[in-house]
Amino acid sequence: MKRVKVFFEGFKAFIAKGNVIDLAIAFIIGVAFKEIVNSLVNDIIMPLFASIAGESDFRNLIWLLNGSEIRYGAFIQAIVNFLIIAFSIYLVVTLIIRRKQFNERVEKESKPKEPQAIEIPKDIKLLTEIRDELQRLNKEK
Repeated sequence: MKRVKVFFEGFKAFIAKGNVIDLAIAFIIGVAFKEIVNSLVNDIIMPLFASIAGESDFRNLIWLLNGSEIRYGAFIQAIVNFLIIAFSIYLVVTLIIRRKQFNERVEKESKPKEPQAIEIPKDIKLLTEIRDELQRLNKEK
């Protein structure tokens, strides 16, 4: 009984971690994004392609070989869907990354710069010491 309790406590701690919750949220957003991309493919891109190519949907393309149907159209449709989804995700991710970089750059530029210590060359230091010593000697006279 104690092992079961320890197991469920560990499971509860695992679920409560931010990474699992972030993953679940990303999954839900991904499913919703898939629906948007599917609508883009099915309702906008494929009708445009159909007006050019004459086929409204690749899924109907079949090759008969010895009485067997080889549905290469469904494969082509899956490739088109994948490329559009991959391109859409690429656009969103690069947009987010660029926005983050822009915000970091603006934040970095808006911070007040700390004054940097100016390093005085050795010969200038020596001349300054000589000047100060001469002034001190002139005051003693």
